[in-house]
Amino acid sequence: MRGRVGAALAAGVVIVGAAGCSSGGKPPQAAVSPSRAVASPSAPGESAAPAKGTATVVRTVATGLDSPWGLAPLPDGGLLVASRDKGTITRVDDRTGRKTELGEVSGVAAEGEGGLLGIALSPDYASDHMIYAYFTSASDNRIARMIYDARKPAGDQLGAPDTVFKGIPKGVVHNGGRIAFGPDRMLYAGTGETGDRGLAQDRKSLGGKILRMTPEGEPAPGNPFPDSPVYSYGHRNVQGLAWDGKQRLFASEFGQDTWDELNVIKPGGDYGWPSAEGRSGDRAFVDPVAQWRTDDASPSGIAYADGCVWMAALKGERLWRIPLKGTRASAAPQDFLRGEYGRLRTVVAAGGDRLWVTTSNTDGRGEPKSGDDRILEVRVG
Repeated sequence: MRGRVGAALAAGVVIVGAAGCSSGGKPPQAAVSPSRAVASPSAPGESAAPAKGTATVVRTVATGLDSPWGLAPLPDGGLLVASRDKGTITRVDDRTGRKTELGEVSGVAAEGEGGLLGIALSPDYASDHMIYAYFTSASDNRIARMIYDARKPAGDQLGAPDTVFKGIPKGVVHNGGRIAFGPDRMLYAGTGETGDRGLAQDRKSLGGKILRMTPEGEPAPGNPFPDSPVYSYGHRNVQGLAWDGKQRLFASEFGQDTWDELNVIKPGGDYGWPSAEGRSGDRAFVDPVAQWRTDDASPSGIAYADGCVWMAALKGERLWRIPLKGTRASAAPQDFLRGEYGRLRTVVAAGGDRLWVTTSNTDGRGEPKSGDDRILEVRVG
């Protein structure tokens, strides 16, 4: 256990060169639409996703959820969902919507945007039945793992948390919180700078970073900085992580007042915050694949499906589709479900042409309606 550290112009898409190696300044603000796509490297011969797609809610899987945040599909069916404010994990039958509370995660101290956030299944879940959770404690943000035993009574199915990583800065805002195991079986975590901008550029700080570690919480082999879990830096608040079919990592990021971002993550890359928000053209920073006005996005979870990144928008209250050709946006982002279900928090690939999407209207910033919050099954194409 590592205990010591715990886009487009009005005419369409703008292609401006390799990410992090752009030239020229930003276009005039008045000429920019709510979203803009920016090129980044892709492998020769990769095909582009269609410029236009579809997203249709097939059904509501479950209702009556309290501040849902993390979502993890189980290999034998069903969904685990974390409640940010209650600190509980619940199993949802994805066929009937029936909910069974596994139990409460000990040590969660919910406040503001903090609480029980992302969850992920161990890469060896079939044999170890471990659930990993990123949560805010009284002193920090940390990652712990727990054994899930479905044979025990409801409410008593979670084992005691085993802390594998701690010391991530906490705040009332910008706690990051998304975790995911990558194709390399390493654990990735998106963190926030807690409102202290300087943390994002401080490579000794765990705030404003994407971290990469072993399942035991040690710096992963091959990380860009010696004996460090830091994989990339210069982030403001990362709440979305997803890999494409060629094992390339994408991340969503909250901007402040101007641009929210979708980035392709390069080991050791500096994503510019607080010096840059959105595309800067500065060779020192990695420019985003796509960017949005903050009123149109405020992005949280992302998923990869059907050649596109699908991104949940909180303030924007919609689901964004970003078609890709390799690691570049091949056309302008397209939005769906605008205002229909309120704030959207998490998107998870459900296999084939389906996504699981959670709403986030009971998080203190939404306007809950009868039945909120809910899990939706969405068909995409």
